[in-house]
Amino acid sequence: MVPLEKLAQITQRFDFVGAKLNVATAPAEIAALSREYSELRPVVEEIAAYRQALEDVTEAEGWLADPEMKALAEEELPRLRARIPEMEQALRLALLPKDAADARPAILEIRPGTGGDEAALFAGDLLRMYQRYAETKGWRFELMELTPSELGGVKEATARIEGEGVFARMKYESGVHRVQRVPETEAGGRIHTSAATVAVLPEAEEVDIDIPAGDIRIDTMRSSGAGGQHVNTTDSAVRITHLPTGIVVTSSEKSQHQNRANAMAVLRARLYEMERERLASERSADRRAQVGSGDRSERIRTYNFPQGRMTDHRINLTLYSLTQILNGDLDTVIDALIADDQAARLAEMEG
Repeated sequence: MVPLEKLAQITQRFDFVGAKLNVATAPAEIAALSREYSELRPVVEEIAAYRQALEDVTEAEGWLADPEMKALAEEELPRLRARIPEMEQALRLALLPKDAADARPAILEIRPGTGGDEAALFAGDLLRMYQRYAETKGWRFELMELTPSELGGVKEATARIEGEGVFARMKYESGVHRVQRVPETEAGGRIHTSAATVAVLPEAEEVDIDIPAGDIRIDTMRSSGAGGQHVNTTDSAVRITHLPTGIVVTSSEKSQHQNRANAMAVLRARLYEMERERLASERSADRRAQVGSGDRSERIRTYNFPQGRMTDHRINLTLYSLTQILNGDLDTVIDALIADDQAARLAEMEG
């Protein structure tokens, strides 16, 4: 049974926010109220539907005492009562605390781990997989930094993804991804195991993270392509070092101005995620680290080419649709991860 007093409090808050929104004039206040109003609306709609369902059951139970209505009541009551547990479950999910970062754009970082050239090629496969997934969702995928390997793989890639619910779905991709396949460079046909790390960070605004000018060192250098060839003659690449933490970010597109903006965006995202992890670790001492060292043993997912399967080790999910997954068909995997996360949080909330 969902506590009705809590439902009443949420409905009252929704009405209060709506009333304040009608008279607010400051842009910042309007933005904050609009965001809260939008988040509360689906919850309040679920509450209204649940209350109506309870009233329908009560009304039908009252018909049992009326000889003329008894047959109808006995026919309707099983159907009406069967809806209640489903609606209560939907309400419990709606009442779960929201991750404040879920609605934000995401910064995606991909790097090869164990496995040399094959790891770099696999990192490139992951980058294409996420690009295709973004296309299927109607999201905007913008490459901010790309360092290719000599064989056509990826030494390092950073992208910004913007759209509805980006971080809410992409955050489950953070961790070490492992691949098992026969590399193109392997003459003996032996299966190799390689790994790549994926980090998904919520984009941070300047108001979220204040970075004093004295905390950073900005260096400019020449952009270079594969094999060290200069792609232009100006010192356009930018490297920013955050002195308090030692975090280093780079951007090497053609515009120095854009590189600085890109590097600062990535730095803010990393610092914002560090603060989120600190707060999360205070709430839950056993929270798993987001990204490991890149070693193949610290894996969240395995892509096995000979068997055409993908296994997500966090939820013991195995799918024999590797080609489709690498072509961006990730919803089945991410939906299962979201469902598992919701079940765990429900158990924690009700335990």
